[in-house]
Amino acid sequence: MAQEDDHLLRLTAAGALSPDYRVSAGTCDGGRWLAVNWIDGAPLWRALALARRPEGDRASVRPWLAGVARTFTEHLALMHAAGWAHADVQPTNTLVTHDGHTALIDYALACGPGNDRRVPYRGALTPTTAPELATQILDTPAGTHIQAQPSADIWSLGASLFWCWTGQRPVAYDDDLDRLQKLAVIAQGTTTALRTVRPWPFPTFEDAITACLAPDPADRPTAKELTTAW
Repeated sequence: MAQEDDHLLRLTAAGALSPDYRVSAGTCDGGRWLAVNWIDGAPLWRALALARRPEGDRASVRPWLAGVARTFTEHLALMHAAGWAHADVQPTNTLVTHDGHTALIDYALACGPGNDRRVPYRGALTPTTAPELATQILDTPAGTHIQAQPSADIWSLGASLFWCWTGQRPVAYDDDLDRLQKLAVIAQGTTTALRTVRPWPFPTFEDAITACLAPDPADRPTAKELTTAW
């Protein structure tokens, strides 16, 4: 909690986060508390429920879905321009408001300039962990800090949209595997072809997601480029 509060202060100072988001923080009875502005939105998985069904293929859904992705990307573009990676982009940290705008929450694991951290970064939710991060986790001892880069956020963005639109994770693996075994599969960089699992065709949306999931970070678009791709 102390780390997230530090991140919120630094992100706000850098202009990457609205000053209205963080309300206050403090200590009490040997513990800590952190208050942030309430965002009235649905988690990405629930918000895309209609889009996952064949009846989601309608004229009104396409611009709404593109708007969700675009505003999602705009938040990341602000962070990336300030030299930060969110480092925990996933469906439960992505809220969609009633007007179709996306908000990001939970900045505790964010990676920014400097390595003065209370808690080392060792990845976040497994299905949305970028291949290069999976490789670094596997190749370094537990407790070693890994500095997530903006390009890893882009892979996680694509993975989150892929997962919540199709209902399937972008990298297929056996649920019985332990975390390190799952990361070893992800580290190979192979993802399921979106066209084989999409609920209905949406070429521009599919192309953008596929570009986000490029195995080589250098081949992925930047968040700024993606803001006009949806």
